[in-house]
Amino acid sequence: MPRYLLKGANEYRRYPKQPLNLLSNYSSTNTGIPQRNAVQSWTKFTSALHQNGPNSELSLLMASQMYNYGSRPNGYVMVHLIRACTNLGCYSDGLKLHCHILQSGFVSNAFVTTALINFYMKFESVNDAHKLFVEIPEPTVVSWNSLISGYVHSGYFSKALRLFVQLESSEVRADSFSFTAALAACGQLSLLQLGKSIHSQIVKFGVEFSIVVSNCLIDMYGKCGSVVEAIRVFSEMIDKDCITWNSVIAATARNRRLEEAFRFFHQMPNQDTISYNELMNGIAQFGNIEDAVEILLNMPNPNSSSWNSIITGFVNRDRALDALDFFSKMHSSDIQMDRFTFSSILSGIASLSALTRGIIIHCCTLKYGLDGSIVVGSALIDMYSKCGQMKKAEWMFKSLSNKNLVTWNAIISGYAHNGDSTKVIQLFEQLKMMKNLQPDGITFLNVLSACCHNQMSLEVANQYLQAMIMDYQIELTAEHCSSMLRLMGQEGEVWRAEKMINELGFESCGSVWRALLGACGICGDIGVAEVAAAKVIELDGDNEFVYVFMSNIYARYGKWGDVGAVRELMRERRVRKEAGCSWIEVENVEPSSSIV
Repeated sequence: MPRYLLKGANEYRRYPKQPLNLLSNYSSTNTGIPQRNAVQSWTKFTSALHQNGPNSELSLLMASQMYNYGSRPNGYVMVHLIRACTNLGCYSDGLKLHCHILQSGFVSNAFVTTALINFYMKFESVNDAHKLFVEIPEPTVVSWNSLISGYVHSGYFSKALRLFVQLESSEVRADSFSFTAALAACGQLSLLQLGKSIHSQIVKFGVEFSIVVSNCLIDMYGKCGSVVEAIRVFSEMIDKDCITWNSVIAATARNRRLEEAFRFFHQMPNQDTISYNELMNGIAQFGNIEDAVEILLNMPNPNSSSWNSIITGFVNRDRALDALDFFSKMHSSDIQMDRFTFSSILSGIASLSALTRGIIIHCCTLKYGLDGSIVVGSALIDMYSKCGQMKKAEWMFKSLSNKNLVTWNAIISGYAHNGDSTKVIQLFEQLKMMKNLQPDGITFLNVLSACCHNQMSLEVANQYLQAMIMDYQIELTAEHCSSMLRLMGQEGEVWRAEKMINELGFESCGSVWRALLGACGICGDIGVAEVAAAKVIELDGDNEFVYVFMSNIYARYGKWGDVGAVRELMRERRVRKEAGCSWIEVENVEPSSSIV
């Protein structure tokens, strides 16, 4: 075991001055190595190295030399070595340290175990982190916070909140870090009432005047859509930092309160890049994107997030060609592209089904070393799927060493999009067996779509739907309901649909009634179609789709008088059928536009 931590030995030459000076304080030999078993000296040395960021590699090197000279680290040294492995991303070295900790009996040390929890959370090994936490005899609030914040950073917001509730019912008192992690989870899940309850606890514990806590409250209220509460917290703060200002700008901009966002932006003492980005994000999403472009061109120090806001804004507005143009400009500038840049532009390319462009962007991700990123990898899977290249999509899926739920949903959605229902069900069953992941509403939507494509029975689809609601506690959406309606159309049972729509609470949702109208087109039930058409017009106003659909279904069954009546209504109400258009890539020929 003496040489297991030699990673970083080559780095020793890069930072010779300070380590040698530190070493001389503890050395009793001409080699500069501390005396055998001088654990206290090694503790000070390792701690000093760890606190000097770039020299974390040296902590690992010197630990190896420590073993060579017969010394063994104590718990304090172990904490610093684990932190060094965490900061440097040395996963295998961290595992070996964990083995030594088990052999040496340090596992009962709460500080050592907490450091290990942080290590495993860094690598998203949430199950290993949780097992360690459970084994701590008396976890401290730091241990609780490490696990809760780890869940939040890994995207397991519900688990983080369940753990926070357990903390509150334990004998350990929550602190400001506990509250900020819980507030972050509430914001991500838009749980306003729970967020307000936590706010009450914060006041009760007397930490509401902490700038960090107040900033998190503003962020939580903003993400939950409660702008009034966010502004109230901001107004009551005595001390404000740049994060405070950026949080309130983001809270107003995200909720379409662009005038207030501008007001806070101009009131901010020293605007920074984040301030500009938050304002730009709001305008790009809800305002005139050309205004956001103007801000980008005039802001002092735009970064990759600034450019990403514009690219994402164009993609979300179905202006993928404009997004590609900006991507090309960003590529020509000195701005470093990141994983979010590529995921956004790949989403735009997927909407165009432009395979050649997608392959070029894939090459760019290889150049930047981002093809192994979960975010980029998932976007590549989605792009290849929507271009009909499922073999490449599956290859990309298998090549990713780490996969999250977005990755799984991308490949499942790809097969559903391309009509391979058997593969959808196979992947769904594999996902159910994963330890750290479980299906969500999007997963089940793809499964229901596969049921439609494969013309499975309504009973089988209903079993999946019930499992979603009962086993996974996933809320039913209009999209799930619409998938069931399409299945009813295939089986000729749309007569049951109106009752189901009312029972599920979607009677005022126009998209659901449009789905029922489409289902009637499959089975040819004119009576139910007339009911659905009337509801769509009532809820969404005069829509040319409804009139054209009813005209076609009447014509199919020779009801020419009704066809004439529908067309007369269209003339009276000035409803026009718009000509549709689309474009696809044919033999690598497409509209010219420079990408790189």
